[in-house]
Amino acid sequence: MSITGYVSLRQNGIVPGKHAFHLLLKALSKSKNKNQNPFQFYAHIIKFGFDSDPFVRNSLIFCFGNCGYLKFARKLFDESTVKDVVCWTAMMDGYVKNGCGVKGLQCFMEMRSMGVRIDEKSIVSVLSAAGMVGDVWFGRWIHGFYIERGRVQVDIYVDSVLVDMYSKCGSCDDAYKVFNEMPSRNVVSWSTMISGYVLGNRFKDALHLFQEMLMEDDVKPNESTLTSVLTACALLGAFDQGRWIHGYINRNNCELDVNSSILGTALIDMNSKCGWVEEALMVFNNLPTKNKNVYAWTAMINGLAMHGDAVSCLSIFRSMVRNGVQPNEITFIGVLSACSHAGLVDEGCKLFKSMRKDYGVEPNVNHYGCMVNILGRAGYVEEAMKLIEDMPMEPTPGVWGALFGSCMNYKAFELGEYIGKHLIKLQPDHRGRYALLANLYSKCKRWDAGAHLGKLMKRKGVKKASGCSWIQVNGVVHEFISLGRLHSESNDIYKMLDCITVQLKIAGYVPDS
Repeated sequence: MSITGYVSLRQNGIVPGKHAFHLLLKALSKSKNKNQNPFQFYAHIIKFGFDSDPFVRNSLIFCFGNCGYLKFARKLFDESTVKDVVCWTAMMDGYVKNGCGVKGLQCFMEMRSMGVRIDEKSIVSVLSAAGMVGDVWFGRWIHGFYIERGRVQVDIYVDSVLVDMYSKCGSCDDAYKVFNEMPSRNVVSWSTMISGYVLGNRFKDALHLFQEMLMEDDVKPNESTLTSVLTACALLGAFDQGRWIHGYINRNNCELDVNSSILGTALIDMNSKCGWVEEALMVFNNLPTKNKNVYAWTAMINGLAMHGDAVSCLSIFRSMVRNGVQPNEITFIGVLSACSHAGLVDEGCKLFKSMRKDYGVEPNVNHYGCMVNILGRAGYVEEAMKLIEDMPMEPTPGVWGALFGSCMNYKAFELGEYIGKHLIKLQPDHRGRYALLANLYSKCKRWDAGAHLGKLMKRKGVKKASGCSWIQVNGVVHEFISLGRLHSESNDIYKMLDCITVQLKIAGYVPDS
């Protein structure tokens, strides 16, 4: 029953039954209207004497939990005289929906200790809680329990949640094993596995699985699938595949989906990260105003900032504010980064001060890092150091690293050495920190200090990380690791590199060792 349907029912003097309230509360749970909440109808439930009915009470617990009123849901749960599997699952689901994964797991254990029969819905809730907290051990135990209790029939929804749980716990291989053993797979299960690969930084696997999905006759990708593969393309820099997916969206009459903020934002992000900011702008400009939420605006701002177009970036930011869209923390990272690349010190300082004052956004360590970068890049090294000292939180290695780079550029070697040593103290096992200080000693021609640093690295067992890069040729992504020979054409590649090295020496190039 819809909310308007209930109002109409009461206007006609009809007394609602418990099933009417169940449907009404279910509709409220799914409603995105924040002005509508269960309290509006709770008085009616009491008035008609259904507040003690287990069926209605379970619906109330579920509804209050889904609408964010977790304390009230718990109060109703604790006061319930009949706690069946539906009641426990409603409470667990409320914890999961409100990001309280640990409490969801505790609720399940309490339910088990009470000897309540477990069903598929309760298993879905507890698996979601395990994935939320990243507890793969607990998730595996639930998986084993699910198998041991025996399944009368295959539950594709439970299997999809298992895939999601393993992915969120960082066990992509376990997730794929469950996925691969599913006797039937729908768009949800395919999308969950693809999203899991993206979550586990296995972007090539995500794209390969998407290609397999396209070969299935009875499954078509939805918005969630396309968003995940576009994210994989963006993080791989695989523009050819990203462009093909963009074309696929258009060819398959997905215009309505393209106009949604989620998919539109993914397209903007993919085009920007693959180097085609003009394409990103085209997608952004074609999005209807009503679908340009803070994420779409922020994706465009960050895309322009990434390409060093500070003028356009700041222009888009001002348009965003004029359109009444409230910027968030990520938006300000984008505009401050743009100011840093363009050397707009005054503009950056104004924006930083306006965050809290005009927009109610509290600057975090990343924003302070951007400001250190703005000041340092412009040569205000001492001012940047003072900003770090005055930070209301502990500066991260990234903040110190930003200032170290400026010290190198502006030959503030004494301060640079202090920062370099401090970074090694903070991260004694981080190879890159030693490399930074070694570069400084090399630039200062302090060979003894450099040799001492090398001995320190050797004594601590710190080894240099192998470099890694990707390129895309004819739509195929190739991965290269320094001194690696895993690529199928590595012999020919090394022969070509030897030829290039010879040509460089003939041309007079001398490597800086």
